[in-house]
Amino acid sequence: MSIPLFRALARDHFLHLLLIIGVALCFFVPFSPARWPGAIDWHTIITLSGLMLLTKGVELSGYFDVLGRRMVRRFHNERRLAMFMVLAAALLSTFLTNDVALFIVVPLTITLKKLCEIPVNRLIIFEALAVNAGSLLTPIGNPQNILLWGRSGLSFPAFIWQMTPLALAMMATLLVLCWFCFPNKALNYHSGAHTADWQPRLVWSCLGFYLVFITALELKQELWGLALIATGFLLLARRVVLSVDWTLLLVFIAMFIDVHLLIQLPALHSVLTSTSQLSPSGLWLAAIGLSQFISNVPATILLLNYVPPDTLLAWAVNVGGFGLLPGSLANLIALRMANDRRIWWRFHLYSLPMLLWAAAVGYGLFLFR
Repeated sequence: MSIPLFRALARDHFLHLLLIIGVALCFFVPFSPARWPGAIDWHTIITLSGLMLLTKGVELSGYFDVLGRRMVRRFHNERRLAMFMVLAAALLSTFLTNDVALFIVVPLTITLKKLCEIPVNRLIIFEALAVNAGSLLTPIGNPQNILLWGRSGLSFPAFIWQMTPLALAMMATLLVLCWFCFPNKALNYHSGAHTADWQPRLVWSCLGFYLVFITALELKQELWGLALIATGFLLLARRVVLSVDWTLLLVFIAMFIDVHLLIQLPALHSVLTSTSQLSPSGLWLAAIGLSQFISNVPATILLLNYVPPDTLLAWAVNVGGFGLLPGSLANLIALRMANDRRIWWRFHLYSLPMLLWAAAVGYGLFLFR
């Protein structure tokens, strides 16, 4: 396992960039490595570890092949299949959170590539945009909404009502784009695709492990839950543990530490203290801009110290999930799972225009709501 892991680390240019940024920031803020572990959201790291194990288990069981074959028989053209996957990603993200939705739809999408000719990278990009659009609707769709809901005092239905105009606008936009970006052409099946062999025992084991892990999360015993399912996979199917992209966890850890160093910059502190005096348009742009560089969850945490958890802030940080890759951690998860270097720059061809459109339309809806 050490040699493949070393090779993965050597190829991970995004991780290299995060490390370079971290080293550079150390020259401008107090150098306190002892405080870095406290800056890492270990709950997120442990949760991601469990989800990656469970998803990889289902993937290696072959069940995604079975499900993919059923789907391509049902959807006979590229546009319908793409629209279904985008809608499924958005819907799942409203109640399973955006990260969990991606762990379901992206592996399935990758499986579809084995069965028929479909632009997988483009579809994964749209799925990443879809979970950002869908998850903003509910209080439990993403981490920033959980924070905002808890601070706002709104009821569950009231929060949904607050977010509905923006969610509808973003989903309508995404579906229109999907309609034009995926042609209405028949799916071409790969002649060499063989009948799927799958392992029911491994699938049912993954389902059991999932219930164990979710229960552990609910009981705030996520570390024990991860230990149980990791032990289960080591005993049942060791290759699952060996096949997971563990370097993704190092990327998240590096991001958390970089954000911790970044928010200590004196210049950033002076800017944040002035946010309470900004006009609505100024706060709108500030929240979106800050999300682009430190991700919308840390941006929400920071801004809640200076501005109220109202509609403007809720809409702005969710719009901030579009645009640059760091805007939402879901973007990073989706692109990493695609395992194709070309997708990194292609993502921005869709996400940056989506950000500009969302910022303009969202602020217009806010003014006339």
